[in-house]
Amino acid sequence: MIDGTAGVSGRRDADEALLDNPEALAEHDPGGMLRHTASAGAQVRESAALAAEANLGVLADDGRPRAVVIAGIGTAGRTGDVLATVAGPRCPVPIIGHRSAGVPGWVGAADVVIAVSASGRSPEALGAAEAAHRRGARLVAVGAPDSQLQSIAEQARAPFIPVPRRAPARASLWALTVPVLLAARSLGLVKVNEADLAETAARLDADADRCRSAAESFVNPAKSLALGLAGSIPIVWGSSPLATVAARRFGDTLSANARYPVVTGALGEAGRGRVGLLDGVFGGLAEGERDIFADPAEDDGEGTRLRLVLLRDGGLNAEEDTDEPLAVEERRADAVQTLAERRGVRCDVVTAEGGSALERLASLIAVPDFASIYLALAHGLDPMAVPAITEMKELSNQ
Repeated sequence: MIDGTAGVSGRRDADEALLDNPEALAEHDPGGMLRHTASAGAQVRESAALAAEANLGVLADDGRPRAVVIAGIGTAGRTGDVLATVAGPRCPVPIIGHRSAGVPGWVGAADVVIAVSASGRSPEALGAAEAAHRRGARLVAVGAPDSQLQSIAEQARAPFIPVPRRAPARASLWALTVPVLLAARSLGLVKVNEADLAETAARLDADADRCRSAAESFVNPAKSLALGLAGSIPIVWGSSPLATVAARRFGDTLSANARYPVVTGALGEAGRGRVGLLDGVFGGLAEGERDIFADPAEDDGEGTRLRLVLLRDGGLNAEEDTDEPLAVEERRADAVQTLAERRGVRCDVVTAEGGSALERLASLIAVPDFASIYLALAHGLDPMAVPAITEMKELSNQ
């Protein structure tokens, strides 16, 4: 009998002390989400090696495609966003994400479809792979070995990159992304070399070390970010297209791991309307009515406030023909920080580092990924087990 609360446990208020107790963290993380997230660097290396064995070179035999469709849902769908931002505005063909079954009606023999599914059985990826095969489009499949997706790829005589299922899909972003990038490289659409992959993996390893459970909150950037977000309504904005991909990824993990509602997007979009949230009932209006002498421990829940997280790129596009010049993006980010400060809305800033677009993206994703898990653990939530997802599947399949 599904009663709507089966398996739901946790606490409304975050337990800050728990985050500095490695034994308690391990107890509250039975599925090992911290460990899986720390494997991001290893995922890059393993997926690169597996992609090298998949004979992706055959993709170039028919020349440059008219368009590339990335078919997948959830984290698999995010791989298309990563590809588009790493390829950049000079990519010679459109890269289109498709998050429903089948493929767009215009897809045909001139196009490439990359079907992505961590389990190898998502209806979206399977439907896209089958439709691509029927229409004569070139197909690439990325997913679990010995899966339905691999069977379709074999029937179509299409390249298949196996991604061993060692973690939940949302902790497997890099395992799924690297094969997509390397398939696009074989098509001549993106410049990602072995040095970029090695430096990205090293960056992810270094951030995993900084965010390890044994590192105390005052030196652990992920724990500090999690504690700042506790009890708030997060808004995560990216200063550039690359940073916006990271912002939307943070929204995914905050929702799935910590069960927090979150607003995400690009600063350019925010400046056309959503920046008004800073003036609203959870922003400037609430901050203006705050009693500075009140005891935070007596907060009855009506004191929920916005918390802004700004992901700043600082970009590598100074020499490139981009839609948003670097100077414009930087001025916009400075302006939003000033607006938040004037309204008393607290703001956390994560700044990209690295010499390639891929490494910079990794530097904006790693710490927030860990922060979403620490925030879940501080509330006594198991970041891996999401009862509502299980119930939704059961109800949908009845």
